[in-house]
Amino acid sequence: MSTVLPENSIARWLLVFVLIAAIYFFSGFVVPVLAALIIGFASWPLYERLLNQCHRNNVMAATIALLIILTVLVIPIALAFSYAIEEIKIWVEWLVIANREGAAAPEWIGALPGVGEWLTHYWNENLANPHDLGELVQLFSGEHIGNIYRWLLALSGKAFGLILTLLFMLITLFFIYKDGLRLIAQVDKVGDRILPIHWQRFSRVVPATVSSTVTGMGLIALGEGVVLGVAYAIAGVPSPVALGVLTGFLALVPGGAPLAFTMVSLYLVGSGDTVAGIGLFIWGSVELFIVDKTLRPRLVGGPIKLPFLPTFFGLIGGVKTMGFVGLFVGPVLMAILIAIWKEWLHHIDNSSRSEEDL
Repeated sequence: MSTVLPENSIARWLLVFVLIAAIYFFSGFVVPVLAALIIGFASWPLYERLLNQCHRNNVMAATIALLIILTVLVIPIALAFSYAIEEIKIWVEWLVIANREGAAAPEWIGALPGVGEWLTHYWNENLANPHDLGELVQLFSGEHIGNIYRWLLALSGKAFGLILTLLFMLITLFFIYKDGLRLIAQVDKVGDRILPIHWQRFSRVVPATVSSTVTGMGLIALGEGVVLGVAYAIAGVPSPVALGVLTGFLALVPGGAPLAFTMVSLYLVGSGDTVAGIGLFIWGSVELFIVDKTLRPRLVGGPIKLPFLPTFFGLIGGVKTMGFVGLFVGPVLMAILIAIWKEWLHHIDNSSRSEEDL
């Protein structure tokens, strides 16, 4: 069997040099390319149906798919983030003032049933003095309040860079749809040379793993953020868009969504709106039950189910490395690692059975 790399040592080193140079010069495009690949993996089964409806016309199917992604996913998320950032600015402005002048415990905290008195005492003892709040924020986030506020201002002012990144992602996604089948055939050809024994099984497990991970985590988190964000607005909670986006992020972690709507419900009860707080908690519980018992089993298929710890590490590591896109890249990489591990164990088990048969 012929090797993949050139046999001439000079040609091999030249190939390595070209690859390193390509990684260096195109490192700025890693995030939009990875985002496009993740969306392409997750939506590929639906794209196959669209391609058949377009009589295998890949240009028409890719164009329609891109317009659907733009209308259904990109524009609504961009609008939600723009509103959320404006609302979060108000939060941070209050934090800056409260840190400079000190802030006594809000009345709604004292009105919380059972724990209100204890929380009020703890707040006034540790956060009521000037600069106490800043120390707490720095302890949890590693940043000063002023740095966070300046970061939000800079983020809202980088609209052109964000639009450019989004444009690169959409262009990449179009060509993934258009030339995806050809690319898959080329990758399979190389994969059969590199992993001649494992590639056929591995090439089926990894795409299914990526698709199920992104679908299960992304769509469900997006849906819970939207549904609960609307519920927050109906209940009269301040900054419902920002809280809806925060709930969507927390929904990526098991148990995050219940924590979010429970805290908001407690805020409503402490603020004196007991009926809205109880109603929001009941609505969130019913919605979570429906999602966990009906939608999640249907959406989250695939061969790999990510446990809590790899999911958590993937989220934290992804966000720290790649920002927002890392929310999905991190868990996807963890899912691929688990898929490789399970494939390795599968091969060991098959080898052991073969030896026992002999």
